[in-house]
Amino acid sequence: MIEHSYLIVLLPLLSALTIFFFGRSLPLKGAVLGICTLGITLIHSLGIFSILLQNPSYITEISIPWFRFGIHQTEFGFLIDGLSALMLVVVTSVSFLVHVYSLGYMKDDPRFKRYYAYLSFFTFAMLLLVVANNFLQMFIGWELVGLASYLLIGFWFEKTSASNAGRKAFITTKVGDIGFFLGILSLFSLLGTLNFAQVQGRIEEGLISANTAGIIALLLFCGAMGKSAQVPLHVWLPDAMEGPTPVSALIHAATMVAAGVYMVARSYFLFQHGPFSLEIIAWVGMLTAFLAATMALVATDIKRVLAFSTVSQLGYMILSMGVGGRAEGMFHLTTHAFFKALLFLGAGSVIHATHTNNIEEMGGLSKKMKLTFIAFTSAWLAISGIWPFAGFFSKDGILEATLNSNNSFLFWCATFVAFLTAFYMTRLYLLVFITEPRDKEIYNHAHESPKSMTIPLLVLALLSLVAGFLLEHSVPLLLSSQVLPPNVHASSAHTYPHWLVPAISSAAALLGIFLSYLIYWLKAVSAEKIASTFSWPYRLLLKKYNFDEFYIYCIIKPADWLAQKLALFDYHIFDQLGVDGIGFLTVKLSQIHDWFDQNIIDNLVDIWGKLSLLGSSILRKFQTGLVQNYILFILFGFGLLMVWQLKINFIELLR
Repeated sequence: MIEHSYLIVLLPLLSALTIFFFGRSLPLKGAVLGICTLGITLIHSLGIFSILLQNPSYITEISIPWFRFGIHQTEFGFLIDGLSALMLVVVTSVSFLVHVYSLGYMKDDPRFKRYYAYLSFFTFAMLLLVVANNFLQMFIGWELVGLASYLLIGFWFEKTSASNAGRKAFITTKVGDIGFFLGILSLFSLLGTLNFAQVQGRIEEGLISANTAGIIALLLFCGAMGKSAQVPLHVWLPDAMEGPTPVSALIHAATMVAAGVYMVARSYFLFQHGPFSLEIIAWVGMLTAFLAATMALVATDIKRVLAFSTVSQLGYMILSMGVGGRAEGMFHLTTHAFFKALLFLGAGSVIHATHTNNIEEMGGLSKKMKLTFIAFTSAWLAISGIWPFAGFFSKDGILEATLNSNNSFLFWCATFVAFLTAFYMTRLYLLVFITEPRDKEIYNHAHESPKSMTIPLLVLALLSLVAGFLLEHSVPLLLSSQVLPPNVHASSAHTYPHWLVPAISSAAALLGIFLSYLIYWLKAVSAEKIASTFSWPYRLLLKKYNFDEFYIYCIIKPADWLAQKLALFDYHIFDQLGVDGIGFLTVKLSQIHDWFDQNIIDNLVDIWGKLSLLGSSILRKFQTGLVQNYILFILFGFGLLMVWQLKINFIELLR
């Protein structure tokens, strides 16, 4: 089965191409083909996952020659180990459920065929990234994921907001990709290879210093900051909600945003060889988690609340990587994929029923959408970190890794973010499902979604419940196969009770739920009064800390001004004075040359021609054809010669 792992990547690509070109003649315009293809890849991925669980140290690498430049041979390869096996299951499972869910959500869309082609292409790009055995192939998959996300975020491109969001996501992530590409070039120039195993081996041999490794690791992390929406490159992700809701679930749960975290986990040996890079990414992750959680407190668009939540949870994963919790970060990535996909698909079900994104216009939907309510409840408890749901186990793992890093400040900040997460998610849950309807017309027209949408919700609800139990020990076991550099120091052994972290995290989550319950259900404290009392922080959160304004006024507008000045300089100097000026001079010189040619050169030529004609006309008079005339001319000429000769002699006689 593992030797045919290339089919997991190849089948979605073939599906995308077939649907795009021949989808109109396929059942459901190609949707059936996309779903069946993802079902096959999911079964194949689960088979590989089960094999790796039985033998975690098993690693296989399949490579074929790609192209050669100089003495270097580039390969196209597939690396199957515990890390890639885990990601294969995450990507294929969520993508399969999104494909099924989209049958009901997108059935009336006029570009239904193209939508499924894009979904399959998105899945192919992410799988290509996951199984890559070298940085170059990973970068290719990385960029293809960016292209696919651009196509899907701006899928409804007739909406200005959607097309702008697609461009914003594409450009913002490309800023981070510059650093990623520079890191890849640095690795190749220093080590002469981009193969993961070879790079790790040469680092362990001491071919680059710790400082160099740390700098290269931070360059690679720039790519993760863009793809996984870390501060300050997080601004694209909330706007990415302009795409179809199933796309939001796919981007936020299993594909694009997970790529950055996966890249850090895959190249973790490089980060650990330059330990200062881990400290930096830990602080970046913590800052991202905190800022995004606070922005979610005031958002009223259901999808934007979830988007800020995604950014915050990604910060959690990066924090875990930074404090040495590689396995814990990947564990949270896995559980988060299930309950965040459920949250977005549940939000899509709500939007499909109410035709609004504003949670302040909802309420009471638990009575109208019972299956969606049950599924959403599972996701709410999971992301809040309530036992026995999956988020409890993975989030506690991150908190424990943070505590083990001997940085108590980061630990308490992470705990506070857990409190904020429970608070704003409970706020969302109450305003959408529990409180009294605030818009009777919306409530009266609300209805449960079709089975093609509710069945994936229930499957994800079950996974959100049991994934923590199933994967708590499996993920560390799978990731133990990667050998780390010898200069890595393990975290200090903890001396606190094993129940301490679960108790603290549970207390934080329950406190967040309780406070949200007091404000939005019991109304013991007015949310409007809190907003007016803390008006300045409230406005700051509404404006998302003015990150967009900062970019607009400090980068975009100065860049536009410079571009306008350069355009004027280009027009007046290069175009008019340079290109047009040279063209004008060329025309004038050609006109002068034409006059000189016609009036001087041609006249000189014509004069010689006229003289020739004049001479020939004179000579023609002597060419009569009469013999007597010729004899006369001879005699006349002879006479002239005689006179000339006699004249000369006469002069000589006079002398």
